Amino acid sequence: MTVKTRSMDSVEQKTVDVSQFSDLGQDNHDKEGLASDFYWTKVKDPHTIRRKLIMKKYPQVTKLCGPEPFTKYIATFVVLTQFTAAYLLRNTHPVSFIFLLIAYVLGGTCNQNVFMCIHELSHNLGFKKPLFNKLFSIFVNFPIGVPYSASFQPYHQLHHKFLGDEKYDTDLPTKFEARFLSSIPGKLFFATFQIFFYALRPICVTQVPLTWIHLLNVIVQISVDYLVITLWGWYSFFYFLLSSFFAGSLHPTAGHFVGEHYIFDPPEHFKKFVDAPPAETYSYYGFLNTFVWNVGYHNEHHDFPYIPWSRLPELRREAAEFYEGLPTHESWVWTIIDFIFNYDITMYNRIKRHTAGKKARSEVDFEDNSR
Repeated sequence: MTVKTRSMDSVEQKTVDVSQFSDLGQDNHDKEGLASDFYWTKVKDPHTIRRKLIMKKYPQVTKLCGPEPFTKYIATFVVLTQFTAAYLLRNTHPVSFIFLLIAYVLGGTCNQNVFMCIHELSHNLGFKKPLFNKLFSIFVNFPIGVPYSASFQPYHQLHHKFLGDEKYDTDLPTKFEARFLSSIPGKLFFATFQIFFYALRPICVTQVPLTWIHLLNVIVQISVDYLVITLWGWYSFFYFLLSSFFAGSLHPTAGHFVGEHYIFDPPEHFKKFVDAPPAETYSYYGFLNTFVWNVGYHNEHHDFPYIPWSRLPELRREAAEFYEGLPTHESWVWTIIDFIFNYDITMYNRIKRHTAGKKARSEVDFEDNSR
């Protein structure tokens, strides 16, 4: 269930001149009242503004920043759990009920945990040195089955630094996706196979520099896959792949993918570049955060990307008045259902901003997690 709440009206919003845009003031809804375009705005994202306000009133929150040493132990346990399951299923056919059940319940949950651990490490929240976070991410990547961690880090940093940017925020659906997947069957297809959209969309939209870490990620992952297949057989490798697929499909923990930034309480009308944008980040404070490193504390995470999973609840407690009333999801399962079957929620229900440009992009420090 989604709670309809206040926007950032009470927070200062900085704007720039938009008179040069031809679609200034045009409604992004069609005659039937459904969004036919994204929610275009030139208003800065609310997280930078709210972070400054919180730090001004509660400067002690900066003490919450920094790596969480316990992360590496939990992550290692999850990785070993997946390898144990893969070994035990080495002689079980992948199409059998028991194989699919374990891959969905255990594998999907564990690999979602792995995805979100790599997310934590992309913010350098496992170790003090960025290099150690990158190397440990390659280890955590093992149960995914395909090299992922090295590419995720720079793309995710762009998502934080250019939230809603039409070119640099690859979390945003493309025009093609929005046009052809906004129906109920289209959204069902997207929610089922979204792992492939998140894997392929970034390389189609914008590119990041390739480094030796990318090469190492590929070499090590292929080597691990080869050893698994050689020693245990293809069934064990299929377990890893199915676990990754289920983790990014119709799985309870996958609700955060559509729940974080899609607008679930869209206004009836929205004049592009004129109206104040609706809230673009939703949080979730339920039980499933236990399995995904508190990624449900998403407003808090975007406000302070360098506060680890273990201290986000404390941030919310210390700065409670800044988070009370912000939009939340009460259930990620219902979030997926609502996303698919609610006609008011389409792939267009995202805040978009015109690109910041090459100069701003060239100044990005991928090791800076301050925003």
